[in-house]
Amino acid sequence: MKPAEDKDYVQSLERGLSVILAFSDKHPRLTVGQLATLTGLSRPTVRRLVLTLGRLGYVREEGRAFALTPHVLALGNAFTSSLNLAELAQPHMQEVTEVTGHTCSMAALDGEDAVFLLRVPSRRAMAHLLLTGTRLPAFASAIGRVLLAGLPDAEIDAFLSNGRFPALTAHTETDPVALRRIITEVRERGWEVVDQELEEGVRSFSAPIRASGGRVIAALGMSVAAGSVGLPEIRSEYLPAVIKAAGEISSRLGAGYAPNGQWESTTHA
Repeated sequence: MKPAEDKDYVQSLERGLSVILAFSDKHPRLTVGQLATLTGLSRPTVRRLVLTLGRLGYVREEGRAFALTPHVLALGNAFTSSLNLAELAQPHMQEVTEVTGHTCSMAALDGEDAVFLLRVPSRRAMAHLLLTGTRLPAFASAIGRVLLAGLPDAEIDAFLSNGRFPALTAHTETDPVALRRIITEVRERGWEVVDQELEEGVRSFSAPIRASGGRVIAALGMSVAAGSVGLPEIRSEYLPAVIKAAGEISSRLGAGYAPNGQWESTTHA
């Protein structure tokens, strides 16, 4: 709480942040009364705050309850940008590109898309070279599914309830129930391989980059021609290199990987 003499302290900001922080994986949807209990604020105050946050796009109404929207991720993205993530990740991405001979990409989630933040191209880069800022549909791309797997369950459910999932190829999974199962599996194993669901003739694979506490803030990914690289080769040679690079970046951010690609806490600074 603010000291009595602190005239620069903005209590309304504190209260608004306390409302946002009241939501969690255990409390993805909260009524005004529940928020009042969790924050210690009065019901009228909570109602004014959630209505304001709703107009700003940070929460949405779901019947009598409220839930956070993906727009809240913008607050975390500001922190990620302050870390100069691209500069930190580039040497590790350069190494994995040299080891595999294929372009390595880093992306973050923005709404329904995975957006490339950085790409380190190889000398034999695929002809359809994608540039920084390129957007891929998260539901059908390996890097997008890894990013979705890092979201709280409530946000995954909202994504699957509100999104559009067109068949981009003959292999694209478009059923929301099946996609929910896939995303859950990606979260459990810590990586994803997609076989020609986004584009015919292209296989992609990805692993998450985590910050302190295990929060997924980005992902590393790579694409290869299906005609030249088989799935067994991806799993035995290429994917381990991507997982290793993502783990090294994560360690520098205060998180690490167990050997299977899962996150484990670490004391690295």
